[in-house]
Amino acid sequence: MGWIELRIADGVEALELTVNLMGRETTIYPTLFWDEESVILVDAGFPGLEQQIREAIEMAGVSFDRLNKVIITHQDVDHVGSLPEILAKSQRKVEVLAHEVEKPYIQGDKPLIKADAAKRSKLFETLPEEQRKRLQAVFSNPPKAKIDRTIEDGEELPYCGGIIVIYTPGHTPGHICLYHKPSKTLVTGDALTANEGRLSGPNPSATYDMDEANKSVKKLAQYDIENVICYHGGVFKEDVQKRILQLTI
Repeated sequence: MGWIELRIADGVEALELTVNLMGRETTIYPTLFWDEESVILVDAGFPGLEQQIREAIEMAGVSFDRLNKVIITHQDVDHVGSLPEILAKSQRKVEVLAHEVEKPYIQGDKPLIKADAAKRSKLFETLPEEQRKRLQAVFSNPPKAKIDRTIEDGEELPYCGGIIVIYTPGHTPGHICLYHKPSKTLVTGDALTANEGRLSGPNPSATYDMDEANKSVKKLAQYDIENVICYHGGVFKEDVQKRILQLTI
């Protein structure tokens, strides 16, 4: 993806992070919102990406030292991974926000709901021993961070022109999406995915409850959306409303 495709509007950009995961490259797209008062990162990548996230924020034309909020869409390791390091290396207090249901998992008070399933998966069994041990260690002691504030369905966060919290359970029990009112941009977390320019529903193999996840897609269809940022797949802009409606059938 090029820079123009990643910049949605003034103060809204998808950050493109490519990592080597289990022997193959994968790309994820956290979102950055900013204005004169706030710089907000949505999701924090895999463990070990703090420097890459820092550089991506700076490339967007925003000083990393201005970062004052991180919103976590859900508990999965690829969304929380670098949060502890970001908080440790920040020059200022960074407020962390998430849904109440996800709070105990992100803070480490409860084990991640997908950890056991991941360790039992066929993919896990086929990994080389060294990679398997490394992943086992991540799931046994996942990255964690304190949630400073919980956010709820329908709440409008008074930052960057207004960001509405949409409770979208299914991928995990407390999953949320975010709707940026000024740019009509939906940040999907893992409630939607994109592949080769095509918008799709959640990945069944990684989703906790597909029935709930499908109901959540229907909920998204209520919003006036012109741009979508999928954590897995990137930016989608073509006939967004029509495509989301197709996914609800």
